Amino acid sequence: MKLSTMSLALLALAGATCVLPPKAKTIPASGVGGSSCQSVTSARKKGDNPFAGACFMVEPMSNARRQAEAWRSSRPQDAAAMDKIASQPSAAWFGDWNGRIDYDLEIYVRRHARSDALPVFVLYNVPNRDCGQYSRGGATGPEHYKAWIDRAKKGIGSMRAVVVLEPDALGLMDRCLTPADQRARLDMICYAVHALESTPGAAVYIDAGHDAWLPAADMADRLNKACIADATGFALNTSNYRATEDLIRYGHDISGRVGGKHFIIDTARNGNGPPRDATGEAAWCNPDGRALGAPPTTNTGDPLVDAFFWVKPPGESDGTCNHGPRAGGWWPEYALGLAKRAKW
Repeated sequence: MKLSTMSLALLALAGATCVLPPKAKTIPASGVGGSSCQSVTSARKKGDNPFAGACFMVEPMSNARRQAEAWRSSRPQDAAAMDKIASQPSAAWFGDWNGRIDYDLEIYVRRHARSDALPVFVLYNVPNRDCGQYSRGGATGPEHYKAWIDRAKKGIGSMRAVVVLEPDALGLMDRCLTPADQRARLDMICYAVHALESTPGAAVYIDAGHDAWLPAADMADRLNKACIADATGFALNTSNYRATEDLIRYGHDISGRVGGKHFIIDTARNGNGPPRDATGEAAWCNPDGRALGAPPTTNTGDPLVDAFFWVKPPGESDGTCNHGPRAGGWWPEYALGLAKRAKW
C-alpha cells in the first residue's frame, strides 16, 4: 500500500554525478518563523522528542513541485492548489528497491545535514511485506533483513534522523504469517529497534496501525513484544485517513500500556477523516473525497504527540484500486483533490 518514489530521482542524480543537489529550503518544525534549526550532526539525548527544535526540509524536486510548475501557466489555479503539497515536507521511503541502502541513506541524511534539517524516513522491507497486497515484497528472510538493517544503520551513521519502522508489519502480522513466522517478525523488529537506536542520533517510531484496525490492548501487546521499550515511540495512521482526534485517543490508550511512550501521527491525508461507511479496501485504498490534513508540526496540542508529519507523501497512490496507478505512483489528479479539499 505504500511504496514511495519521492527520493529516488534525487538519489539517482546524486549517484550519477557524485555531487549533492542544491541546498533546499527549510522550515521550522514548530511553525514559528525565525526559529533556529537544531543541529542534526550532534548526538541527541535519548528520551527527548527528536522533533523538538528541528527544521524540516521542503523537497525542491518533489512530484508536487514538478506538477505545480508544469501547471503554472496552463492551469494556474490548480498549480496554486498543488503548492499546498509542494510547500510541505514529507517522508522518504526505503525498501527492497534500494539496492544499496547504506549509500542511499547516507546521501539522504547528508543532504538534510547540509540544510540543517531533520531527515524523516520509512524503512519498509520486512519479509512478506503487506501480506502480498499492492506493496508486496520485502527481504527474503530474517538474516537478509537483519543484514539490510545493518547497512541502513551504516548509512545513517552519527546523524540525527527519525525512522518510521515497518508500516503494516504489526497490524498484518496474524493475517498471513504462521505462529513461527510471527515470532520471527517480532524478532526482526526488535533487531531493527536495537540496531538503529544504538546510533548517536536515530529515533525509531514503530508503526502501530490506527484506531480502526486493532484494539489498543492488542496493539500494545504486539508493540511490547516488538521491543517498544527500547524505541523512541510509535507511529499511527501511516498512509491512512483516520481522524486526528480519534488517533490521539487511541494513542493515549496504547501509551498507557507501553510505558508512556510518545507517538507521531501521519496527517497527510486525514483532513476529512475516513470515508463514511466504507469497509475493507474501500476505506484505505485511494478513497474518494479525502483531504490534506494538518501540515507537519510539533505544535500538536498534546504532550504525548511528538509531531504531526506527512509520512505518506500526498498524491502517491495506495495501489491499483479505485483507478489508481501502482502503489507509490504519482497521481496528480488525486493529489489535486486532496489539496483543494484542505481546510487551510
